Amino acid sequence: MSNVTVNSSLLRNDVKKLGNILGEILVHHGDISLLNKVEVIRELTKDLRKNYSDDLYQKLKDEISSLEPPTRQQVIRAFSIYFHLVNIAEQNHRIRRRRQYQLQDDGVQPFSLGSAVTSIKSKKITEDALQKVINDLSLELIITAHPTEATKRTVLEIQKRISTILKQFDNPLLTKREREKLDESLFNEVTALWQTDELRHRKPTVLDEVKNGLYYFDETLFDVLPNVHQELEDQLEEHYPGNEWKVPNFLRFGSWIGGDRDGNPNVTPEITWETLKLQRKLVLKKYKEVIVELMKRFSQSTTRVNICEQFIKSVEEDESRYMEKGKTWPVETEVYRRKFAVILKRLGEIGKSEAGYKEAEELLNDLVVIKENVEKHQPSNHKLKMIRKLIRQVQLFGFHLATLDIRNHSGEHEAAITEILQAVNITKDYASLAEDKKIEILENVLKDPRHLLLIDEDYSKETQEIIKAFRMIKRAHNEFGSRSIEVYLVSMTQSASDLLEVLVLAKEAGIYRLHADGKVESGINVAPLLETVDDLVAGPQIMKTLFEMDVYRNHLQERNNNQEIMLGYSDGSKDGGTLTANWKLFKAQKEIHEMAKSFNISLKFFHGRGGSLGRGGGPLNRSILSQPAETLGDGVKITEQGEVLSSRYLLEDIAYRSLEQATSALLEASAKVSKKSEQSHIREQAWEEAMEEISSYSLAKYQSLVFKDKDFLTYFNEATPLSELSALNIGSRPMSRKNNKSFENLRAIPWVFAWTQCRQLIPAWYAAGTGLQSFSSKSDENVKLLQTMYIKWPFFRSTIDNLQMALMKADLATAKEYVNLVEDRTIGERIFKDITEEYNKTKDILLLISQNQELLDHTPNIQESVRRRNPYVDPLNFLQVDLIKKMRASDEKDDELLTEVLLTISGVAAGVLNTG
Repeated sequence: MSNVTVNSSLLRNDVKKLGNILGEILVHHGDISLLNKVEVIRELTKDLRKNYSDDLYQKLKDEISSLEPPTRQQVIRAFSIYFHLVNIAEQNHRIRRRRQYQLQDDGVQPFSLGSAVTSIKSKKITEDALQKVINDLSLELIITAHPTEATKRTVLEIQKRISTILKQFDNPLLTKREREKLDESLFNEVTALWQTDELRHRKPTVLDEVKNGLYYFDETLFDVLPNVHQELEDQLEEHYPGNEWKVPNFLRFGSWIGGDRDGNPNVTPEITWETLKLQRKLVLKKYKEVIVELMKRFSQSTTRVNICEQFIKSVEEDESRYMEKGKTWPVETEVYRRKFAVILKRLGEIGKSEAGYKEAEELLNDLVVIKENVEKHQPSNHKLKMIRKLIRQVQLFGFHLATLDIRNHSGEHEAAITEILQAVNITKDYASLAEDKKIEILENVLKDPRHLLLIDEDYSKETQEIIKAFRMIKRAHNEFGSRSIEVYLVSMTQSASDLLEVLVLAKEAGIYRLHADGKVESGINVAPLLETVDDLVAGPQIMKTLFEMDVYRNHLQERNNNQEIMLGYSDGSKDGGTLTANWKLFKAQKEIHEMAKSFNISLKFFHGRGGSLGRGGGPLNRSILSQPAETLGDGVKITEQGEVLSSRYLLEDIAYRSLEQATSALLEASAKVSKKSEQSHIREQAWEEAMEEISSYSLAKYQSLVFKDKDFLTYFNEATPLSELSALNIGSRPMSRKNNKSFENLRAIPWVFAWTQCRQLIPAWYAAGTGLQSFSSKSDENVKLLQTMYIKWPFFRSTIDNLQMALMKADLATAKEYVNLVEDRTIGERIFKDITEEYNKTKDILLLISQNQELLDHTPNIQESVRRRNPYVDPLNFLQVDLIKKMRASDEKDDELLTEVLLTISGVAAGVLNTG
């Protein structure tokens, strides 16, 4: 029996075990009739998938329509909780597969660090060249509070405990009694899951979201990040013995939570300050825990080893300076423990007294001194991994834990600058000026060392808030260090003046300074966020305008001549469809990179990806490989948001595997680009020309429905649970910018979430079929060209594979039920007919390009997962439509109906995954 077969059977056993426990719980809570009802619906949906018939379809609908409270809610919860259990089983199975690779003598798992280093070595890349590649590696992952995580923290913690128990079952040395104990624990945890209310009864505050984000640092990231670095170092030493490898801190996590002001009035300067305090509190707690463990281990005594006199003397000086009498470590000969006691004292005094460390470098120096002294009496071939890991952690997390990005809308800055310039009689109405005039005024302000601001009371409340935000950044640099806030992101950047306005505001707060002698200081990176299709097209010219300005180049020089540029996947997709958006994003990166190169400016592209396929989602490693290869050398930055956080970072093994995959992809791609002989094979001109043509067809098709069909918004609002989503309480941020219900102001997240719920997933695939088929139908050569592009071009392969995934998760047979929610049947049926035709067209061309027989044949694990889930999502969709119809028809608010609708939304999210 093959490993794959063994693996599949083990997963099926886990799912069956958990399903049986759930069945037992259903009998306990609702007697046998509840279990029977769930089983009848389950069997009908499975039969319907195997052998569709109108009679069977109607029978299922009748069965669901006949459900009455309280049974109806219990049936909804039964299917929802089943998905949570399946998700746990599948994650546990990923861990199991990784361990199976590791148990084999020659088992190298794809996208592991071992496979990357092996591949690089086979390409004859020299050690010096490889060290340079490693020195240039940079991957930043930014956690955000984007509201797509429908699962409560309490539920996530139960899931984590269930996963831990499942993992223990794989221990071949378990005794019968130990196995019985695990069975009992598993039953109790699944029971707790059933008995826990999975819905939030209030919207989370921003600080709730901050604490949720910190949970992942506490549980996994603090340990996993240094482990990934150490594994790379170990692999390099194993494959290139005798070479002294230096692995820099290339992998970091940052955060938007508590700093993302765009459209969220709840993110105030006070909240951002409190966020920074919470981050520091957590990282200091983690350091103290590790140092307590090190104290237990570093018990070396001067009676047994020869410890440097200079070190002993420095410890005595530290004790007299920082420790109270009688509070030093009691055993004089245990010098390292004495030093650790001083370190603990100083960590405890941070932010409280002069005894506390002022900056993380001071702690780092103390730890390095201890390590170097211990190594003098330690065998040279045995490394002190625990203290080395702590040193790496201090380098990675400092006293700030995670760099906090600040983001705000360009319109907010323009309004504040307009008011400030008017108050000092520079111009009456800055906002109405032409772009060249705006740039001229802003340049002059930045070249003048004098400040513009009057007393705060002279400005509106909105402008005062903007000024306070910039002053808070300056204060944060003084209190938490310059790494606490490094980037200010400008949403909806449409012109060069949008970035210059931020520099002017930074100047007024003292973050940017021009001295009388002409010297410039700049303590913040100003990054544009290019979101719409038009902005992506304009991006190269916007940046060129800035790079040609002395005042902006002087600022960049202070920031190591590195410019960060954020690319928004959500709004571009909402604006032009997923295929066009992805191509415009790729093209913008390539063009901006080439232009910046002529100015000797390095770029870091920040990819604002969501978890869903309609918002740039997909596996992290494939996301990296799909970028223009030449842009990877300057660093990659990617958002991690919503349910992606729990799916990737809840469990330590999964977190490690996700980060290992991403690192290996970046390392191998960067090494390949570093070889000049291989650069000409990155992609061909004909491929880019094909994508340009495909994109134009796709854009026209997408916009013909979304923007030119007068009934489309009616269809979207009525055929999806958009209006019901706001009651789900999954985020602190409003669903629309400016609380405006227009399509332009609707955020991309509810746009995608709503389409996912009704199983149409339009943002993830619509119009791609028309684009690809219009091009391929011109000639057989075009078909062959697309098939070659799929094999040889990572960007195109990733695009096609994500489209396959989207079609696999979409289900138009189920989605047809939502057409019944559209009041005007003619509108509903006409638009759904168009969607159906485009779906079939897209499926046919994807199979032709990938040369698959069925969607996702190239990834059988994912294919099987989607097939396993789909029949069980169907009942939740049927129930959702039935309940929404009842709720919308009622003149009175029905809390019970609303609760049931929200339970179906949560259940579908757990079943489909990658919802936002």
